[in-house]
Amino acid sequence: MADTGFTLSGIHHVAYRCRDAKETVEFYTDVMGMSFDVAFAEDHVPSTGAYDPYMHVFLDAGNGNILAFFELPQQKDMDRDRNTPEWVQHIAFRVPTMDDLLKAKERAVSRGLDVLGPTNHGVFKSIYFFDPNGHRVELACDTGTEEQMTELRRVAPDMLEEWSQTKRAPRHAAWLHEAARDEHD
Repeated sequence: MADTGFTLSGIHHVAYRCRDAKETVEFYTDVMGMSFDVAFAEDHVPSTGAYDPYMHVFLDAGNGNILAFFELPQQKDMDRDRNTPEWVQHIAFRVPTMDDLLKAKERAVSRGLDVLGPTNHGVFKSIYFFDPNGHRVELACDTGTEEQMTELRRVAPDMLEEWSQTKRAPRHAAWLHEAARDEHD
């Protein structure tokens, strides 16, 4: 890590917009098993003072990881960036085992969700579905070895530099998805 003069100790919370705070809390508690811990509601935004009534809800995703949502009833209907494919922006959660990943898929399917996967990414496997707000949710189970992760960390700076210059996918870690495709075929 770079010397910044201060230390980060993790992400406090990640916040997204939602269409309906109650529906969102019910989804994340029922489908994902999160606990609903805290809610704030104000008429004025504390940081700016602007009038913009909101409900801000906080859900515990485990291990001190907090997922938060804002319902903003006086703003235009929420939408997504149409210039960004819907698969790009997502919320990814870690599950400890493949058994947990498959159980999570069963639960999501039993709730009527269209679930994609498991998809093999070489060093983790994932499932994907959308929450009631249109946010893509990923659940991932790490499957990679320490040797694989060491190699990926080693080539990351070179890959970034090559990408920056060419805007073409570098081949330094092509083995990762090639092996995953071979396993699938």
